[in-house]
Amino acid sequence: MFKGLGGLGGLGDMGKMMKAAQEMQDRMARLQDDLAGLVVEGESGGGLVRARANARGELQGLTIDPSIFRPEDREVVEDLILAAIRDAQSRAATRAQAEMARLTESLGLPADMKLPF
Repeated sequence: MFKGLGGLGGLGDMGKMMKAAQEMQDRMARLQDDLAGLVVEGESGGGLVRARANARGELQGLTIDPSIFRPEDREVVEDLILAAIRDAQSRAATRAQAEMARLTESLGLPADMKLPF
């Protein structure tokens, strides 16, 4: 009946693999939720502009020092804002990669393995 599956012993191994895969999927889902709660901050202009993003790269907030609000400096301010956002997103990506590496290592997989598959 189960020809080609290596007998009943093979089914037990398959069950273990399926259980391990489900556990990995559950842990990945929890990690995705955790990444939404991890907040990093990027900055530009020596801290005049700060952007906060979660580890998913979603912008959470922006803080601008009022000393830079002069009409003639509008383009500089816009550039600083973009730089702070990019810095926050870069830090978020780095943090997410670190968390994923930690998860894969805890599962006994190579740290540089890309998940999800």
